[in-house]
Amino acid sequence: MNQADLSAAPAPFVADAPPRFHARRQLMAAMIGNVLEYYDFIVYAFLAATLARNFFHAGELRGLLASFAAFGVGFLARPVGGALIGRIADTQGRRVALLVTIFGMALGTVGIGLLPTYDSIGVAAPIMLVALRLIQGLAAGGEWGSATSFIIESAPAEKRGLYGGLGQASIAASSLVSSIVVGLVSASFTTAQMDAWAWRLPFLIGGLLLPIGIYMRRNIDETPAFTQVQVQVQGEAAKPAPLSRGAAIAMMGKAFGFTIIWTVSYYVMLSYMPTFLTKYAGLTTTQALMSNSGALFVLVLATPGFGWLSDRIGRKPLLLGCCVGFALLSYPLFRLILGGVSFGAILGVQIFFNLFIAAFSGAGPAALCEIFPTHSRTTLLSIGYSLSTAIFGGFAPFLSTWLIGVTGSPISPSLYVMAAAVISGVVIFFFRETAHERLR
Repeated sequence: MNQADLSAAPAPFVADAPPRFHARRQLMAAMIGNVLEYYDFIVYAFLAATLARNFFHAGELRGLLASFAAFGVGFLARPVGGALIGRIADTQGRRVALLVTIFGMALGTVGIGLLPTYDSIGVAAPIMLVALRLIQGLAAGGEWGSATSFIIESAPAEKRGLYGGLGQASIAASSLVSSIVVGLVSASFTTAQMDAWAWRLPFLIGGLLLPIGIYMRRNIDETPAFTQVQVQVQGEAAKPAPLSRGAAIAMMGKAFGFTIIWTVSYYVMLSYMPTFLTKYAGLTTTQALMSNSGALFVLVLATPGFGWLSDRIGRKPLLLGCCVGFALLSYPLFRLILGGVSFGAILGVQIFFNLFIAAFSGAGPAALCEIFPTHSRTTLLSIGYSLSTAIFGGFAPFLSTWLIGVTGSPISPSLYVMAAAVISGVVIFFFRETAHERLR
């Protein structure tokens, strides 16, 4: 069966979502786990400059590039984690996969918090840092696809966009929590204290929260969609038809292209932005983190609303509108930030950018899940999404720093965002609208 057959022919329907109270309980458990998992993964980006001084003995630019490269290495492991843990989710269940990811992420995070620095053990320090980022990357690669599949499959059919938006808002909330924690720590200690030991605190806090995540994920039920597929697989009839290799590759390709602007905008506008604002916009570290936190707060609040809207008007109008907005407005808004404007103006620009990210994040999870059949959803979704995130998102801070170094122009990261918007816009243009269809 080819991709055209899959798009045109009706596919087997899966079970309806569970009762609303049960669905909300499932959603809450997944969201709390998301916050804890992605706090652990993202906090590294907010401490990149401090980690550069502790683990990479080089000039300022080279040290920062090395630190961001280690940040990106975590993303290289995500496709592998997506394939391995996604397979667990599609064969053993979403619940089992979600427990695997939270243990892996905690191991990497606590390890970084306890890691000796370059001054203590020399070159072994950055090698161990990279190894721990790889462990985090494996966990993160399985987390997004497993958690997103779990949330969408647990949602009422008419609220998949809303539930997907709430799940994505919890990931944004993890960035907000990371930004707030690092901001409070940096404001509470001197630069010398931060470099000496206080940088460890945000990582260790992530480890202390592990029992909460484990408890929440041990007490969730499997999704009705996965349960029904397992009944079919173990029965004598109505087994789900396996995908051909070509159909699977085509589906993963759609997810890959779809994700480019999503991951580039997120990691340029959020993870990299505090560093950018301190180096080129004249803000202090605390001011940059405060601005980032304010914009993230808006992102957390707005994302579920856009998810709800996608249930009414469809996914494509929001997704395409975001691509057009990033393509047309990134350059002038970056120029505004670099024009010596006030803190309030910079905060306004960040909020404006985050509203576009919120619109994409609201419609995106449901739109991606609706591409795939349940029996292979998590594996294929995780691989396509994680490959795109690894290539275009994980190295977005590194590429932004490199572009500025090569061109000599701080505005050059905006060109990266614009190019990503054009590519994803073309891919999404050819998507079929699936907002009002049942999951396959």
